[in-house]
Amino acid sequence: MEKLQIDNHKKGIDTITRTIRINGHTFDRITEIAEKNNISFNNVINQIIEYGLNNMEE
Repeated sequence: MEKLQIDNHKKGIDTITRTIRINGHTFDRITEIAEKNNISFNNVINQIIEYGLNNMEE
């Protein structure tokens, strides 16, 4: 399986606001990725979710 590559391009897509809970360590890792790539936390979350959905075993 290919590793996730974070894309730092801004994407204009429709969004839905939803509250999720994640543990502190995961939050810190995602924040670090967002800062390193100069993109928003939400952008990283969406890319991680898309990658996971696209690479799930059916």
